[in-house]
Amino acid sequence: MSETPLRIEHDAAGTQFVVSAAGVDLATYVYRPDTPLEESPKPYVYPLKTLSGAPVGVYRPWDHRWHKGLQMTWSHLSGDNFWGGPTYEAGAPGHGYVWRENHGRQVHRAFDRQDVGDSEVTVVQGLDWIASSNEVWIDETRTLRFHSADPGDGVWALDFTTNLTNVHHEPLEMGSPTTHGRANAGYTGLFWRGPRAWTGADVIADGGHDGDAVMGTLGAWAAISGEHDEIDGGATVLAYAGTTSASTPLTWFARSSAFACLNPSPAFHTEIKLEPGDTLSLSHRFVFLDRVMGRRELEPVAQRFAL
Repeated sequence: MSETPLRIEHDAAGTQFVVSAAGVDLATYVYRPDTPLEESPKPYVYPLKTLSGAPVGVYRPWDHRWHKGLQMTWSHLSGDNFWGGPTYEAGAPGHGYVWRENHGRQVHRAFDRQDVGDSEVTVVQGLDWIASSNEVWIDETRTLRFHSADPGDGVWALDFTTNLTNVHHEPLEMGSPTTHGRANAGYTGLFWRGPRAWTGADVIADGGHDGDAVMGTLGAWAAISGEHDEIDGGATVLAYAGTTSASTPLTWFARSSAFACLNPSPAFHTEIKLEPGDTLSLSHRFVFLDRVMGRRELEPVAQRFAL
């Protein structure tokens, strides 16, 4: 593998930076977003592209305006919503989702470090998670490492590591719609929403799971591979569950039947109770490949990039 240099450029307004390779803007990290409160403002990675410049994300789709490329979320946090949109409540009318004034936000504090090497860029960021009460509940240290850009192989990777420390005076209950009663809706944590064109695309995962059967599994990796709209060809997004310091296992919320998404959920079935002063540590990896891939081709790549 012949890696190419990566570059980082910050905007003058201090709201975002762009990581590029071989003349292509691969990822824009918006860390001071202009987001309505009901979408739970938080940093996000979008636009998100392959090395050929093909799009592998979506921004504010009509069905879920709070979905924005790749972003760190939490859907149920001690009654607050750091996901966006309505909150799931068991027994509520319809599908159980209720609009409440409980939206939290993630606020950029500072960049603690930025390292630019020959073939990687690492940024360490400090953030405050501010509840709907305007209290700071979580002190986060987030690390984004962009690496392994290889134009010959059409691949690059992003490592996402976070340390979430409870600075509230009470334990934090970190859950999901499934922990609150909705089956197979355990979404929370680092969430990627794929292009609209990838609805119905192939979902392939570790352990021989495919399609809808990937939902709720515990494999090391999961991927979605689909064709582009507008331009020829397709791409594959490969995600790794990674590691968690919690006792609850990382579990896949992954599908393409309603829309394409990959989410190694830290609290799919079981709530995490984070005591004051304690830290939840999570580490994940996303790999972006410039071609459609089936299981036979994908499995060796998954082994190569394994965490």
